[in-house]
Order: sequence, then structure tokens, then C-alpha cells
Amino acid sequence: MTVKPKLNRDEMLQAEFEYIADTAFQANEDRSRVTSFYFVSTGSLVAAILGTQFAEAQVKNVSLALALLFLTLTILGALTLAQLARLRAAWHESVQAMNKIKDFYIKENPEIASAFKWRVKSIPPTDKPFSIANLMAVEVSLLGALTTGAVIYFLLNFFGAVNANSWAFVALGVPAGYFAQWKWYKYLLVDNQ
Repeated sequence: MTVKPKLNRDEMLQAEFEYIADTAFQANEDRSRVTSFYFVSTGSLVAAILGTQFAEAQVKNVSLALALLFLTLTILGALTLAQLARLRAAWHESVQAMNKIKDFYIKENPEIASAFKWRVKSIPPTDKPFSIANLMAVEVSLLGALTTGAVIYFLLNFFGAVNANSWAFVALGVPAGYFAQWKWYKYLLVDNQ
């Protein structure tokens, strides 16, 4: 007859809690890295373009390439927002799991309830306004909106249609780009995907 080892639930729950806390911390760290990488990449490419001296005739020749480059940057912004949304959701899921363990201990030891600010019902929502995660997503969406406007401008320039009226398309493209990227972020910002 084999003897099963005795399970120490406190040690097991402590190990689980520590693991979950590490995953929450890592999600926050990864959000910072993802955003920094996107800003540095986009800023470097835009600086390289702005540092290049083009004559008026040359701009038309490279407009399609610049439109494709800014389209790529817009897509990279959307992918960055997807990563930010999923990392925020992962953080939220980790905090929910940590709070389930807290609730278990509070049920067993009601006198410790006042020691915890966050409980399952009081965890900040994934889309908490003005949170660092939300503000990072706003920054990426704004930059994506500007790259969307640049795509429109360079496409119009390529087709020889840059005039006073075409600036209206660029002006409409910027908020449309922001709205589309922000909706994408909010769509992905759920815990169960």
C-alpha cells in the first residue's frame, strides 16, 4: 500500500498566489516593453524620413513607398494595441485569481477581511479610464491616427491630387484612424478571449 503525501493547502495556495503575482507583474512589464518598442521603431522611421531631403519632384516618386511605409506603421500600431489589450486582460485575470485565493482565506479567517483593499468585486476594470494601461493605448492610437493621415496624404500625392480639398481627406483620416484603432483595442480588452 502506497502512502500518499499529505497536502499542505497553505503552502500550495501560497505557491499559487506567488505564481499569479509574478504573472501580473510580468504583464505590466511586457506592456511597457511593447509600447517602448513601438514608439522607438515608429520615431526612428519617421525621423529618418524627415531627415531625408527630397525635391518636390522626388517626393512624388517616393510617395507610394512612403504610403506603404506609413501603412505598415499603422498596422504595427494596431498590433501593438492588440498586445496591450491582451496583456491588460492577462493582468486582470491574474488579479482575479489572486483575489479568489484571498476570498478563500477571508472565508476561513473573517478577521483578516479589512486587510485587503481589492477583492473580487472591487478589482479595477480592464478599461479603467486614465490608468497607465489606458493612457498607453491612447498614445498608440494617436500615433496610429497620425500614420493613417500620412498614408492618405502620400497616396493622394502619388496620384497627383494634393490640393486644398485633399487636406480634408487627411483631416478626416486622422480621427477615423484613431476611432478605428481605439475600437480595436476595446474589442480585444476582454478577459475571456
